Amino acid sequence: MKVIFLVDVKGKGKKGEIKEVPTGYAQNFLIKKNLAREASSQAIGQLRGQQKAEEKAQAEILAEAKAVKKILDDEKTRVQFKEKVGPDGRTFGSITAKKISEELQKQFKVKVDKRHIVLDHPIRAIGLIEVPVKLHKEVIAEIKLNIAEA
Repeated sequence: MKVIFLVDVKGKGKKGEIKEVPTGYAQNFLIKKNLAREASSQAIGQLRGQQKAEEKAQAEILAEAKAVKKILDDEKTRVQFKEKVGPDGRTFGSITAKKISEELQKQFKVKVDKRHIVLDHPIRAIGLIEVPVKLHKEVIAEIKLNIAEA
């Protein structure tokens, strides 16, 4: 019996996959537990429609990420920070991903989620620093930070 998997089933199939499985297994286990449904022509058509909609949504997200990357890669896009600096040249506070995200929103009206900003540790130095941002699994940009003394 052909079934369309609604969720990933270990060892049998992934979500959205159409596969031939034994009839008893399909009727008594997969369909009863809503793990799969019978692959009728209507169900297959519906699945294709869902897959096209998902692809379109992913393409839109990718295009948006590329647009943000273009803005961030522009030389004029430098996020300015003014921090108090101690005698050793280190800032008193640290610049975190959250601060970078907020300043980017405030200065350039570009919304970047703080979880996408890749910081190994908060920034405590002054000067020009480039921070990588993972906007999408295929798109990585860099934010240029200009940290100056207050």
